[in-house]
Amino acid sequence: MTTREKIRQLADQYAARLASAIEGRVAEMQNDGDHITKEHTRIQVISDAGYTPIRVMFYYPNRAQAIRIQETLETLYEGVGGEYHHADAAWGYVKDKTAIDLKAILEEIADERGAAS
Repeated sequence: MTTREKIRQLADQYAARLASAIEGRVAEMQNDGDHITKEHTRIQVISDAGYTPIRVMFYYPNRAQAIRIQETLETLYEGVGGEYHHADAAWGYVKDKTAIDLKAILEEIADERGAAS
């Protein structure tokens, strides 16, 4: 099975096993006040539609302003009964929900590519 096929299979399994509205993040984004407002609206719409908003961030920012914004987002998710998972907790959440150790698989793929170069 190729790397692309592995990733596609994992993505399909991941989507099939989760029954909530999940947003996954793999890279830091520039956030500002307008972004917070949009996030708040999006989270509320998801909640109002009867879904549990869940944010899964596979990293956590380093910049002080970005950290404050993420803390605000975490509060927003908790305020509507949602969930917010970041860094190691995000990888653990995926593993708990899907029985797939996505981090280990991605590390294995990275090791394979590193050995090939």
